[in-house]
Amino acid sequence: MRARIDMTEVEARTKIRAKYLRAIENEEWDLLPGPVYVKSFLRTYGDFLGLDSRLLVDEYKRRYERPDQDMRPVATLHRERERAARGPLLPSWLIIGGVLAVVVVALYFIGTAGNGTKTTPTTSVQAGTTTPHKPRPHRPAHRAPAKPKTVKLELVPTGTVYVCLVDGTGKKLIPGLIFSSGQTIPTETASKMLLTLGNASVHMKVNGADVHVAPSATSIGFMLEPGATSSLPVSQQPRCT
Repeated sequence: MRARIDMTEVEARTKIRAKYLRAIENEEWDLLPGPVYVKSFLRTYGDFLGLDSRLLVDEYKRRYERPDQDMRPVATLHRERERAARGPLLPSWLIIGGVLAVVVVALYFIGTAGNGTKTTPTTSVQAGTTTPHKPRPHRPAHRAPAKPKTVKLELVPTGTVYVCLVDGTGKKLIPGLIFSSGQTIPTETASKMLLTLGNASVHMKVNGADVHVAPSATSIGFMLEPGATSSLPVSQQPRCT
């Protein structure tokens, strides 16, 4: 009001609907889509007004959010720490050596079977000539396609959707942004990724295959790995704010 900025101008500049801006001004948080959108809207609106958006988000968290708690039993956490301290049961060089030995033995037997094929001459009684029997050509063994070592994520918004994406080390690949229908979401590739969506308004592909995003009353989370895609509970979903 002091800057004499009309609400329609704020809506056009920030891409946040006027009804959500009025709800933020009146602290009517139940009129907003959810906590994920609240923090993103606060940050965008605060930056537009020249305020400390980080302080606004921290104040909202302190007053209206509870810190996430690790729900796993203490005994389970203790066993996981002991397993990590011990490391793998077998050294990696021993496993690799065993695999190479099996491959060498298999190739040896395949070569021996191919060289042991003998040609037997066949006699044509009518022509009185001998026609050699041609051996069958050796067909290479069918190899299974190599398993992918990375996972590729493609997202296409079908409406307004919040996206937070981190890799297996916690690095932010998409740092909690809001996309609308028609905008382009960057395609990301990593050995492992954790994804949080504000809602189901998105078309999702993992390594070229469609993944169904079911609507939910809360945020939607996925763990993406080269061999599998699984859902994440709210307590384990990444937070980019």
